[in-house]
Amino acid sequence: MTSGKTHFIGLMLLSLVSIRAYSQQSTFGVDVGEVSDKFGALSSTNAAQVNINGQVTILKGNPKEQRPAIVAGGEIILPADTNNHAKEFAVWGGPMFHAGHFILGFEAQIRKIIEPTAFVDNQFFQRDTLEFLEVPGVIRYDFGASKRVFVEVKGAPEFHPRFRTPKGTTVLLPNPHLDYGYFIRGSAGYNSSHHWYARASYELRYLKYEPDAGNPNGLYNWRSNSISGGVGVTF
Repeated sequence: MTSGKTHFIGLMLLSLVSIRAYSQQSTFGVDVGEVSDKFGALSSTNAAQVNINGQVTILKGNPKEQRPAIVAGGEIILPADTNNHAKEFAVWGGPMFHAGHFILGFEAQIRKIIEPTAFVDNQFFQRDTLEFLEVPGVIRYDFGASKRVFVEVKGAPEFHPRFRTPKGTTVLLPNPHLDYGYFIRGSAGYNSSHHWYARASYELRYLKYEPDAGNPNGLYNWRSNSISGGVGVTF
């Protein structure tokens, strides 16, 4: 991704969290942790990782009228070692229903994943950039004094991605065919009365492709585990 596109996404995230009108709650946070990635038969590698994220409630919900809140958000995931780990950029939006201590909903999400270059059979292969349409379900439970403690689970199966060949690719392969994939993210945290929050998260993402000509030595097969902790502000 060019620096111009990266700056554009960053500005978009900042603009999301600056929306105050019609907003029930906006958040902007930074999570820092470690990611472990394994591609195909290659050994797993670890690296530090940062996640910059934000979300706003565009329209307030009304539980009495069974009207959901409408949220929009985005995130940028940047590993310290981009030679062995993927960068991710995502935006999403969707309805969230409030039911007592629970928040239930789903998000329509567009995610771009820029995977690292592979080294297979003494040859470098630039993996295609992946663009996913995801529809994760979200379950959140708020409890404790003033419902300030929360746990949240988000996850979805993966559909066949759109492949984008990076500029300067010298070895072209046919597109691999996704066998199956999924991701799941669990978080727990605390919302302070002073407009800040803290949370810890764990995420697992798994993609398995058919063993065809577009996936030699399983170079697209990917298992990623990350654990992180972070803080943020609420508006």
